[in-house]
Formats: sequence, structure tokens, C-alpha cells
Amino acid sequence: MTKITKTNTIKAILDVKPGAHEILRDFGLGCVDCELGNFETLEEGALGHGLTENEIEELVKMINSDRIESNS
Repeated sequence: MTKITKTNTIKAILDVKPGAHEILRDFGLGCVDCELGNFETLEEGALGHGLTENEIEELVKMINSDRIESNS
């Protein structure tokens, strides 16, 4: 399985881990349905929505959790 990082685009994350959709929304990232998600990295989107670096690290950990549905 591919490990997700904060430098992945939101679209790439959702292509690999569709179960991350809900977590992203819980963190206030409505960009999962926005065109910017095709080009914006997780870090760019999160910083744009006011998340801190610590919150971004926690978000990445949650997305990489085995409990999140993946396509692999």
C-alpha cells in the first residue's frame, strides 16, 4: 500500500484511500469536492484552512491508519 504524505494532492489521496474523505471533512477540508483538490497538496489545503503543522501530521497519521478504506 502507498504511504500518504502531506505532499500528495488531495485527489491522489482519495484515489488511493477513498475512506479518507470523511477524515478530511472532519478536519475542515471541504476541498475534497473542490477543483483545487486536483492540484493542491494536502499541506497546502490544510494550511489554507488554518490547520497547524501538528494537526497536519495527525491528519496524515489518521489517513495512513489501517482503519481507513483503501483501494489496495
